Amino acid sequence: MLQVIQPINGEATEVAEIPAPICGPGQVLISNRASVISAGTERSTIELARQSLVEKARQRPDHVRRVLEKLKQEGFANTLRQVRARLDQPMPLGYSSAGVVIEVGAGVREFKVGDRVVSNGSHAGVVTVGKNLVARIPDEVPFEHAAYGVIASIALQGVRLSGVSIGDVVVVVGLGLIGQITVALLKSAGCRVIGTDIDANKYELAQRMGAEFVGGSNHVHDILNQISPSGGADAVLITASTSSNAPLELAAELSRDKGKVIAVGAVGLEVPRREFYHKELELIVSRSYGPGRYDSNYEELGHDYPISYVRWTEQRNIQAVLDQMAAGRLPVEYLTSHRYSINDAADAYSMIEGESEAYLGIVLTYPESELSRRVEMPRSQILPCRGNGISFVGTGNFASSTLVPAFLRTKQFEARGLISARGLSARNLAKRYQFSFAGTSVDEVVADSQTSAVVLATRHHLHVPQGLDVLNSGKHLFMEKPLAISSDQLDEWVDGLRSLGESCPVWMMGFNRRFSPGAQILREAFATSTDPKALTIRFNAGAIPADHWIHDPEIGGGRIIGEACHAIDLATFLVGSLPIRVYTESIAGHTAGLGLEDNASIQLRFADGSVATILYSSTGDRSAGKERVEIFGGGMTGILDDFRKVEIRRQGRVMTRRRWWSQQKGYSEEINAFRFGIETGTLPIPVEEMLAVTAASLRAVQSLRMETPLEVEIPWGA
Repeated sequence: MLQVIQPINGEATEVAEIPAPICGPGQVLISNRASVISAGTERSTIELARQSLVEKARQRPDHVRRVLEKLKQEGFANTLRQVRARLDQPMPLGYSSAGVVIEVGAGVREFKVGDRVVSNGSHAGVVTVGKNLVARIPDEVPFEHAAYGVIASIALQGVRLSGVSIGDVVVVVGLGLIGQITVALLKSAGCRVIGTDIDANKYELAQRMGAEFVGGSNHVHDILNQISPSGGADAVLITASTSSNAPLELAAELSRDKGKVIAVGAVGLEVPRREFYHKELELIVSRSYGPGRYDSNYEELGHDYPISYVRWTEQRNIQAVLDQMAAGRLPVEYLTSHRYSINDAADAYSMIEGESEAYLGIVLTYPESELSRRVEMPRSQILPCRGNGISFVGTGNFASSTLVPAFLRTKQFEARGLISARGLSARNLAKRYQFSFAGTSVDEVVADSQTSAVVLATRHHLHVPQGLDVLNSGKHLFMEKPLAISSDQLDEWVDGLRSLGESCPVWMMGFNRRFSPGAQILREAFATSTDPKALTIRFNAGAIPADHWIHDPEIGGGRIIGEACHAIDLATFLVGSLPIRVYTESIAGHTAGLGLEDNASIQLRFADGSVATILYSSTGDRSAGKERVEIFGGGMTGILDDFRKVEIRRQGRVMTRRRWWSQQKGYSEEINAFRFGIETGTLPIPVEEMLAVTAASLRAVQSLRMETPLEVEIPWGA
């Protein structure tokens, strides 16, 4: 399929061939027929992408701080790779489209195949969208008109926030696409509408859309004095898009006492206090389509708000504007100034950027196309496969910035395929590193005869089913942690391994820390002592937003299972014994937005009598370093500080001391171990340890909930 994308590195807007996305639970897969370019929003996105790094940094100082933190913690080379990976990711353009449902995911009962719908999907032949961002198109409304639905819902949300009713006098400042729709909706609501814009060419259309009066700012003052009892507007809706503060200042001048000013467009918001104070004005910044916007529980997981508490959600707003179109009260047909096929979309953006002609509503149309979930990538050279083709499933930030370059740097694997759920990141990464194909289904790599090994880096709940698919296909597997997020999943994995028996390919977990040079030095030094050992491992992990998917017990499993498992594995490796008991406690009291697992102390006992304390915290200062290991035993003390320095002391002397310029967390070493395991048919990490670490992680969460120590049962040993 074709999709419009904008590279962040400043390259030209592109229409690219992308594999069609998959349809996950709670999602709807839609074959688009039309979409509308939101010229103001999309032009701003393009201009931002084309700014220099310095200009981008000025606009996002928070990103600069993160980069500086990474420089301090991880070194220049690692930070540079991650920054380049981020800058290399293109952005999909568009958010208002209409098409036909071709598939529905599990749990979707509101829509069926064949339904004509609107969604906030991008400019692409096929889009996958959460069910709460989809609305059914009335029979009377053609696709081209319906494609305005999501853009129109932005205008409707502004109207709702204004609280206007029949007879109210309302001024619309800015008569672009959203401004014109706002005029029509206000007219439909029984308001007396006045429109103003610095471009007088927009006045005639505003009158066709329902404005009773139009004109420049001075003319609007005169009109208000004539038709408003107070000489001011009951509400002013700012739908302009400009960094200038002038629209807000004008809105304050035009408002009556105790009036409302609604900022719908992206405008300067330096409040002119004197005017707002004397009139006691109310300023409201409208948030896009309405309630539910940016709430992952609503948009991604499909949890609707009860209508008795939230009458107008973003989905209901979209449906409402479609109903207005069907009733003839929202004549969006007046708005379309240009039409382009998706094949020629680049010409539309050239026209917008060059301002070679006047434009307003720009519609992209789409032909019906086959649903292809694999795209072959052109390569500068095709190498004969030597049986070490590697494919990646999951192309998130960690995979794209760390795993993919780390595997390819070893020169031991040949780039074969990349898979991501929506296809765009896979295609982009495949283009950058010269992979053979990009796709959106794990089936593509499972069926690929030239893929001998698969790196699995998807969301945690998918690891067991996808991992077993890979192993059952006879391909070797490198799986990012965690192995499983529930006891049932762990049992399913063990059953799968037993079913494969001796024919099971080589597999390993991405427990890179045990392969780091510092950890290897500690393990070798303390292996000379048979005495039980005592360890402390500190994870200064930093906060993750409360709505991040890792916190979802059904998807991410939480931060102990998802990240603290690294520390449990490292402790297991350094001790050289399996964990047999775990006890977890969380900090007392309530920390806003943080779960119990974000700040916990995990106590482990091992079969040889050793003990370990893992302190996992998200409330510390990240500049202090993320990880520190201290190990005691046999008259020795070992310290590994953030994988940049290791030191071993004995009898008052420093026996070993090593430093590295940047963090050495074991990525290249674990990849070499994986390749060696494939060549020799041996597992790089003993299966008992991988299963025991997983079981201990799961039991650690249970212990936290039950407030009691729990035995760790090793499923493989049964």
